[in-house]
Amino acid sequence: MLHERDGAGPGRVWAADVPDGKPPIRAAGGVVWRPDGDPDPAGAGARHAGTRVCLVHRPRYGDWSLPKGKLEPGEHPLLAAVREVAEEAGVRAVPQVRLSTVRYRSEGRPKVVDYWSMRAVADGGFQPDTEVDEVRWVGVDEAVRLVSYPHDAEVLAGFAALPPVTGTVALVRHAHAGRRATWSGPDTGRPLDAQGWAQAHALAPLVAAVRPARLLSASARRCVQTLDPAAALLDLPIEVDGDLDEPRPGQQADECALAAAARLSALVASGGQAGACSQGKVIPGALERLTGRADDFTTPKGGGWLLAFTEGRLLATDRL
Repeated sequence: MLHERDGAGPGRVWAADVPDGKPPIRAAGGVVWRPDGDPDPAGAGARHAGTRVCLVHRPRYGDWSLPKGKLEPGEHPLLAAVREVAEEAGVRAVPQVRLSTVRYRSEGRPKVVDYWSMRAVADGGFQPDTEVDEVRWVGVDEAVRLVSYPHDAEVLAGFAALPPVTGTVALVRHAHAGRRATWSGPDTGRPLDAQGWAQAHALAPLVAAVRPARLLSASARRCVQTLDPAAALLDLPIEVDGDLDEPRPGQQADECALAAAARLSALVASGGQAGACSQGKVIPGALERLTGRADDFTTPKGGGWLLAFTEGRLLATDRL
């Protein structure tokens, strides 16, 4: 079953979010996992045998919980989740699948916490402090028993129900490039405008968050330029790939959608992460073919998706 989060929906609701005029506290975190040679017992974590997840102990509350924290002003929730995991648990992690959104009240205000499953890729060296004084890596079943709050146990159960993620792609649509009607040259040469460059710089850390090994772009200049800031941040070349191009005159849209879908699947067929930039007439059709269903995959300029694959099959879509 395809797992989908569009980044705008309410997710699961665990406690009443009473309308009182106060803006909600926004926070983000993750179920951070790493492989381990000691398998889980059968049960909630059986699909993730040999997987350990990260829990943190907060001395102020005397609780065990998933690592999470508040968003900084203007910060994207996905980037906040990655940052907070690094700050609280000393772990650098790659986001994979969006999990439940939890809502409850904290200090008299509604609080909304977005969670992602994340693969640990490096240990930054945990240092105990007044916020978090202990980190534990435990099996999924043990984590469900150890966490102090039912909503954390439910987020962990959602993670346990997922098949293992074998690859992720940050797929974006090119940023704003003015109007086609006002550009006198070939459309493939139309460049980003000032708004587009701002969007491209905003996209760069989101693309970098998945730690891609490759960056692929449709051949249009505006697509390549959209990935330029990410390429500079990652020190990676941009590979131009015509399979991500929109239809040429006389070419069928379905043909382009199939080619793009096959290219995205092939990018992670052997595991790993990638970033890709395509076009508005290609992305919806490609996602329809990868998901096997018709849905609203319309992607605004400068927008995109976090795609998670399992064994070459699209598992989850998360609208960025």
